[in-house]
Amino acid sequence: MTWLRPVELRGSQVSLVPLNHGHANDLVEALYDGELWKLWYTSIPSPDKLVDFIDQRLAAQAKGTLLPFAVLDNATGKAVGTTNYLNVDLDHRRREIGGTWYRKNVQRSHVNTQCKFLLLEHSFEMLLCIAVEFRTHFFNYQSRRGIERLGAKLDGILRSHQIADNGTLRDTCVYSIIASEWPTVKAHLTWQMEKPRQSEIR
Repeated sequence: MTWLRPVELRGSQVSLVPLNHGHANDLVEALYDGELWKLWYTSIPSPDKLVDFIDQRLAAQAKGTLLPFAVLDNATGKAVGTTNYLNVDLDHRRREIGGTWYRKNVQRSHVNTQCKFLLLEHSFEMLLCIAVEFRTHFFNYQSRRGIERLGAKLDGILRSHQIADNGTLRDTCVYSIIASEWPTVKAHLTWQMEKPRQSEIR
């Protein structure tokens, strides 16, 4: 399926490349930076589960249900996190950008801004998506603020949407950007990327 065919997306500061096991060491290091797996409201793997995590992502890719990326910082060439295209609806030209996490020292930096720019640009300009979704846990306030700063709007909250690994019920906040909004969002993200680093959004 063209919509989930592996692709490399390269920006001036960040590159998105197909996830593979060669990224494992960098990603384990990224996980330890901030002990990301301890955030109870996320599904970030612990370092000892990282290989299984990559296996699961690659298996989903083989089934045509997900396209996983490693997020590379061009300055170092190292993987600093992951992201995915998922929940693809080809008939209605919709998809979700999700499962995104970064090591702590690049959060609230240029990395997320350019990462999302590349994914959105590819979705709207190459694949002619009608809408791109973002979903996150109600209690993941940092993620919600980051999604809102991209220009996405809240569509609604799916209450008791999923059962988390710890047995709690997840309320899922669903956001989207639609095709008619992309030119404005693109201008906004371009402006954010051109600002001094300390002023850039997450």
